[in-house]
Amino acid sequence: MTSRDEPIRVGLIGYGYAGRTFHAPLIAATVGLELVSVASSDAAKVRRDLPDVETVRDPMALAGTAGIDLVVIASPNDTHVQLARTALDAGKAVVVDKPLTVDLADARDLADQAQRLGLLLSVFHNRRWDSDFLSVKQAIEDGLVGRVTHFESHIDRYRPQVRDRWRENSGSGSGIWFDLGPHLVDQALQLFGLPDRVQANLAAQRTGAKTDDWAHVLLECDCRRVVLHAGMLVAGGSNRFVVHGETGSLVKRHSDRQEAQLVAGMRPGAPGWGADPDGLMVYDADGAERLLTPVDGDYRHYYAGIARALTGNGTNPVPPAQAVATMAIIDAAIVSARTGRVVDMAFTAADRAAFGV
Repeated sequence: MTSRDEPIRVGLIGYGYAGRTFHAPLIAATVGLELVSVASSDAAKVRRDLPDVETVRDPMALAGTAGIDLVVIASPNDTHVQLARTALDAGKAVVVDKPLTVDLADARDLADQAQRLGLLLSVFHNRRWDSDFLSVKQAIEDGLVGRVTHFESHIDRYRPQVRDRWRENSGSGSGIWFDLGPHLVDQALQLFGLPDRVQANLAAQRTGAKTDDWAHVLLECDCRRVVLHAGMLVAGGSNRFVVHGETGSLVKRHSDRQEAQLVAGMRPGAPGWGADPDGLMVYDADGAERLLTPVDGDYRHYYAGIARALTGNGTNPVPPAQAVATMAIIDAAIVSARTGRVVDMAFTAADRAAFGV
């Protein structure tokens, strides 16, 4: 797609939590994008929120609709691959909510299809623009702890009641590892690149749980250890990030607030959007503690990047090869948890090229 004066026409598939909370508001806040159609089984809900947007019931029909330039897929995980294939075959650019697919082979096939057709395929890894992650990333790049030897990333919640929704029911692509794992893995890859080995443990801990609601994954690379953890029975929360290095340690206690702001109805870019009042704690060799001002978060950068890429003014903010590498680790963790063994990673040349190795 080249430079153009008219807006990029966007069709959104899915108006559940992800579509309604994240994608629709962020698309509306992005200059150069226009949301023109939503595929949803609940047309009344869409019309209440978006009275000027067309609603359709059939997601496959929207994926191939003429006049739509960009298809955004925010439907259940196990529907991503077929919808993305259909949209790409129809000549559309495609954004898929994480994870790209629920099967690594399908993820590689989609990436190959987009490359063969010369079309943009991107994955909505919005948490690259979380305030907590950006703050820790900046501190590491500034050398505040020296060479990092131990890194912990937690997304823990307290939701003791199992809800009747596809993410918490048994089935392909459900469970906490497919829900939060892609975020945890993508952020780790952005910081440290590709690991050598993966060791994982997944569990269903809540009474009545139908799929995994606890995940503990260890990524190994030389002497560095990266711990990725998510759980649903953590009352009081936990530190979002803990980082230890040769010259000090970092602790980021609280999470980015943008999701909570969106749920509360705040529009992206409103006063206070993405602002983080929770400082970053830094410990040095003397045991001193400094509270650093965190970097504010802003999910709008993702769709702004998509708009630039589609008008020839920038690159894909999350290229498919990076999302495929994430899927390789998601898959390896599932194998590790099932077999009880450490899985050696066998990344392809394309996976390694996506991270400059």
